[in-house]
Amino acid sequence: MPAKVFYDQDADLSLLKGKTVAIVGYGSQGHAHAQNLRDSGVNVIVAELPGTANYKLAVEHGFQPVSTEEAAKQADVLTILAPDELQADIFRNQIRPHLKKGNVLVCSHGFNVHYGQFDIPEGVAVILVAPKGPGHLVRSEFVKGGGVPCLVGVGPGSDDKALKIALAYAKGIGGTRAGCIQTTFAEETETDLFGEQVVLCGGVSELVCAAFETLVAAGYQPELAYFECMHELKLIVDLIYQGGLSYMRYSISNTAEYGDYTRGPRIITEQTRAEMKKILTEIQTGAFAKEWILENKANAPQFKALRRRAREHRIEQVGKALRKMMSWIDAKEI
Repeated sequence: MPAKVFYDQDADLSLLKGKTVAIVGYGSQGHAHAQNLRDSGVNVIVAELPGTANYKLAVEHGFQPVSTEEAAKQADVLTILAPDELQADIFRNQIRPHLKKGNVLVCSHGFNVHYGQFDIPEGVAVILVAPKGPGHLVRSEFVKGGGVPCLVGVGPGSDDKALKIALAYAKGIGGTRAGCIQTTFAEETETDLFGEQVVLCGGVSELVCAAFETLVAAGYQPELAYFECMHELKLIVDLIYQGGLSYMRYSISNTAEYGDYTRGPRIITEQTRAEMKKILTEIQTGAFAKEWILENKANAPQFKALRRRAREHRIEQVGKALRKMMSWIDAKEI
């Protein structure tokens, strides 16, 4: 069944007229939402912690940040853009006590709604407006007159009016210029987590490191292993980004294309596919969410250890040295 897509003509920005929209968190997405909505004629307030870099940035952009509690008191529509692991406590302690019937809560990721971390009062609608791109792109495309596609949806107990508010909000940040695909909190959350874990972050990172280790263990120079298994990945991803797998295969050599077809299935085996299904089940049942929530309640000891170990991997040390040879790269070091 084809996706339902909404565009500018399907959204009525006047639904936000006379309303106050609060953006909680002036980070990657927050700065883009706040500025785009303001430029669209919406009354916007920002909540940020005094003394932080994001607070100073909000001031530079012409906002006078307030506390989250104050934002919740003033807002008709409130967007929570803090990190997933912080949202539940922020909502419980600083937002929920001030929500009133008729308020609308906006999320850009469905994690906390889908996994029941928000106790939504009766009469408060919950909507999803999730740009499919980082905040700087949401902002830059808007300024150019374009937009970044968004996912839109409504939470439990919300009605068609809530969807209209979601579309108005999406129009305010430029999403309907490109197109907004209707979805659900469950679908957005589960596909997002699956993509991160199996392909975009977990799958790619593990594949790159395993390939690097295989070449180095076989006696090849780690510098060459880095170039072949990590550095050149961007070239391939850029081709896929531009025109899909077919364009990438059209652009590479016949030797590489033949190797793609014949060797790729030996890496992604039936065992790999079975593990993908198991990971998807963990996401669907809430097992992963429970694990991540409990990890953070314990101050994230395993997460911090895994992060530290990953940063010490040899590929990171080799890459740091090699990137200094390439002046065209805007190298970022942690």
